[in-house]
This record gives sequence, C-alpha cells and structure tokens, in this order.
Amino acid sequence: MNILITSAGRRVSLIKAFQKELKKLFPDGKVFAADAEPSLSAACQIADGYFKVPRFDSTNYISSLIEQCKKLNIGLIIPTIDTGLADLAQNRHLLTENGIQPVVSSFEFINICRDKRDIHDYFKANGIRVALEYSRDNYRFPMFLKPYDGSRSVDTYIIKNKESLRDIHFSNEKLMFLEYLDPKDYEEFTCDLYFDKSHILKCVVPRKRIEVRDGEVNKGVTRHNELVPFIRQHLVYIEGAVGCLTAQFFKHKTDNSIYGIEINPRFGGGYPLSYLAGANFPKWIIEEYLLGKKIDESFDCWETDLLMIRYDDEILVHGYKD
Repeated sequence: MNILITSAGRRVSLIKAFQKELKKLFPDGKVFAADAEPSLSAACQIADGYFKVPRFDSTNYISSLIEQCKKLNIGLIIPTIDTGLADLAQNRHLLTENGIQPVVSSFEFINICRDKRDIHDYFKANGIRVALEYSRDNYRFPMFLKPYDGSRSVDTYIIKNKESLRDIHFSNEKLMFLEYLDPKDYEEFTCDLYFDKSHILKCVVPRKRIEVRDGEVNKGVTRHNELVPFIRQHLVYIEGAVGCLTAQFFKHKTDNSIYGIEINPRFGGGYPLSYLAGANFPKWIIEEYLLGKKIDESFDCWETDLLMIRYDDEILVHGYKD
C-alpha cells in the first residue's frame, strides 16, 4: 500500500499531503519519491524514501520504475510532470500486470493536452471560448506568442507593436500567434479538477493567480465564482481523464466572459492551496485506487477566499558528497 510520487523535485507539500492522508488509512504506508537527481530534490529528502530513475527518453525508464516499485511494495504512482505522462499511459497494462496502478489519464487525452492547438479545438468543441489564433501574415496588436507544446511560460512573448516582432518569432514554427487577453481586463485562474475512475468531474477549485514565479503560482487565492458552474456545465465528463487535472482560464472582470487556455492532466505546483482549502484529492485517490471505494458525491466543501503566500525554506542534508 505504498505510493510513489515521480519527478518529485520541489513538491514537498504534495509529498506531505499524501503522507498525511495515507497514514490515516494505512498507518504503515509509505510515500516514496523518484527523481533524476534525488539527492538534490527537496521533496525526496522529505519522502519516506527515494530512488533515482533514468530520464524519460531512456529505453529502460519503465523497467527501472517497475523494478523499484516491486522492491518497495509500491502499488500507486502519482506523476507530476508533463513529459512523463505519456510513458506511464502507454505502459499502463504492463504496470498493472505488476500490481502497480498509475493515476494517469489516457494516452489519447494526454496528447490533446500536450498540443495547445488541439486543446483549443477541444475547448471549442465543448462550447468554451479560446483566444483567436492569427496567421503569420494577418494579425493584430497586441498579441501573445507561445509554443504549442510549451510549459512553465518558456518562450512566451507579449508583442505590442510591429517593432517588437523579430525574425526568430516567424522562424520558430512552434509559436502560436494569439489574441492578447489583457490582465487589465481579465483575471487568470488555475482550476484544480478531480475526475473519478469513470471520468466524471467531482470537484472544481478555482485559484486566482496573483504572482507566478518560474511558471508556478507563488501567491494565489481560492475563489468560488462563476468558473465552478461554468466548468461543471462544459467539462462534467472528459473521456480518459482521471485524478487531478489543472485547467487554466481567463475570466473577464466585468462581464464574466470566460476563455479556456490549457489543461495539464496532472497535479500542478499550486495544488497545495486547494488541499489546504479542503479539496482532499490525495484522500480520494487513496480511497478510489487502494480501497476500491466509489466516489458518489460531489465535493464542494472547500474554503473560498483562502490566500496562500509562499516563501523559501531550507532543507539540510548532512554528509552530502558530489
């Protein structure tokens, strides 16, 4: 009944949340962490144990993962990074044959989420507005440029006039030229969504992004607003979606119009705010996947207007050697 958090990195709060909830139901249960550089991972130091894994593009990644999980009696894998999702989904059958359940969405849905052009089409097919995409020879200022397969706000640009455009913007075929949704008019929300094993939406927690650092929310606040019924209306069922999804939306400050931006089918870096507000995804995952409990009700019992302000802390490892 042990659990593994992959690509643990800095996700100390997520490790602690799973440790707390697992101990309530399985007092002897342990939460392990895996990382490509575990000795330099804060979350690995907090976990009940950790191990090193090869890079995702290594041919022995899955076999190494299975070997360690069997050795440590790990029955549940929680992925936390986009690049590792597809491998787990593609090898779901092999993992389950070895008594290991990956809490990961379907390979098909993961692929939709990985390409922001596809997720825009998915939003539109479900009645959700998206920012207008311009062609390379017909656009309007201001506009927002981002790669269709990007993450953590890498290679994104706000272009306000013709002078700001560079040759590199046109030569980079991955860049999408998009309508700019001005923060003066729109509020940005990351919503934590919980989908049960039947792909039914059970919980929506909108988190307003106040300050972002390195692509991760540093200051945020929960808001029970128009996004909750909106998402329940348009995304109550997503084929292949399970566990935690983080979905990004922009909401207009005055007319409440809503635009879909992207979906990441995994725990996001800001999820600890939703957990502390009462949206107990770790507990529900443990109940569904380790106890076989059916999640019959919708969980709306989370605290709105809860502000999270993050700060840096130190984790010391004695006797460390390179």
